[in-house]
Amino acid sequence: MAGEKKQVERITSMKEDFAQWYTDVVTKAELIDYSSVKGLTVMRPYGFAIWENIQSQLDRRFKQTGHQNVQMPLLIPESLLQKEKDHVEGFAPEVAWVTMGGEEKLPERLCVRPTSETLFCEHWQHVLQSWRDLPMLYNQWCSVVRWEKTTRPFLRGREFLWQEGHTLHATAEEAKEETLRMLEIYADVAENCMAMPVIRGRKTDKEKFAGAEATYTVECMMHDGKALQGGTSHYFGDGFAKAFDICFTDKDNKLRAPFQTSWGLSTRTIGGIIMTHGDDNGLVLPPVIAPVQVVVIPIATHKAGVAEAAMSLCGALTDAGLRAKVDLSDQSPGWKFAQNEMKGIPLRAEIGPKDIAENRCVLVRRDNGEKISVSLDDVCRAATGMLTTIQGDMYKRAYDHLHSNIRTASTFEEAVAIAKNEIGFIKTMWCGDLECELKMKEVAGVSSRCMPFDQEHISDNCPVCGREAKCSIIWGFAY
Repeated sequence: MAGEKKQVERITSMKEDFAQWYTDVVTKAELIDYSSVKGLTVMRPYGFAIWENIQSQLDRRFKQTGHQNVQMPLLIPESLLQKEKDHVEGFAPEVAWVTMGGEEKLPERLCVRPTSETLFCEHWQHVLQSWRDLPMLYNQWCSVVRWEKTTRPFLRGREFLWQEGHTLHATAEEAKEETLRMLEIYADVAENCMAMPVIRGRKTDKEKFAGAEATYTVECMMHDGKALQGGTSHYFGDGFAKAFDICFTDKDNKLRAPFQTSWGLSTRTIGGIIMTHGDDNGLVLPPVIAPVQVVVIPIATHKAGVAEAAMSLCGALTDAGLRAKVDLSDQSPGWKFAQNEMKGIPLRAEIGPKDIAENRCVLVRRDNGEKISVSLDDVCRAATGMLTTIQGDMYKRAYDHLHSNIRTASTFEEAVAIAKNEIGFIKTMWCGDLECELKMKEVAGVSSRCMPFDQEHISDNCPVCGREAKCSIIWGFAY
């Protein structure tokens, strides 16, 4: 038992050191391994399986809304990147460059893609002819490279996996509708698959994507009250199209520039799942995206029939459509309990000689430890129902945490005091001035998260400058 206890204690308590707790979880739960290059990690099979389940949920929704998957090149010529001034300036500090091909110096530097707007624009300039070709609804699953100074697995890496959607439309109205439609897909997957409640809103001009006219976001709150940007959707207008000479012949036989969007969600969301739901025993995974939904633990495998009963139970759960596995390793049951808790498997099924004799097993919830004894004849229905309940309960706990940690402030002094003494978000009014946004960052240490779609009138004036307020805004510390 000493060894079993040590297995649990190897995770630093989140109250003791939240950052170290996070690092412990991503490594001990076998999600990542470190490589020899800072900021580039190995995503291990279990971590990648979580991403595959998120990817599957997103990809299905993308295809239901008419999007097609494509693949763009890894490298971007410097001259191509330079065509959109705001875009290149926004990404310049993070770009990694290729200067040699084999033993020869390249005639032009090649950028390792930090994002693919310019590549899509080059392609569209070649293939777009008339209004009949529109809309062009594309998505790409790939990795990108951004040379971050400070790195942390999933949250901020120099290479990470994501999807990036890119679309062209005949009218600004269609493009704006697309931008918000895709944001709602991100919100849907976050809330209904990852059990992470979000605040939907628009980014300020300071925080919007380089080259965009408007950026919309879904913002999540972690255990420690910090914000995590879950996914973003951008409306570009026709700026990129004009910069890249993309045009089409409209129904009146006139040449026009199309309107463009892009939107992306990355493996950063796995970090969000960890920090939204995890506890001091490790991961707690929502059933919808858990690689394994039920783990069957046989008790006393040395006794006749136990291993066979465990395999039979696992088979029945699998046949019922659940993602199940049986742990037949030679470790003790206690070690198996701790290890599978570490990996966040939503439901554990225990079965031993006494259970077999009574035609029963014990189901244990990972999220709250609740145990119930159920008949083997009814176990599939019971497990399915418990997984549905776990998914809903996890969302409700995260929802309550989010909304109980949003505090309003009418004055600048109140906002600063909340930032210094409380965790969570701060909601104030705002005049829309960049100077006030910068002052909040300088004095209170918080950045603007979004101007929420659900606007609220807190006071008439901006708490920073005292001038007339234009909207309410959410502030917070962020990853």
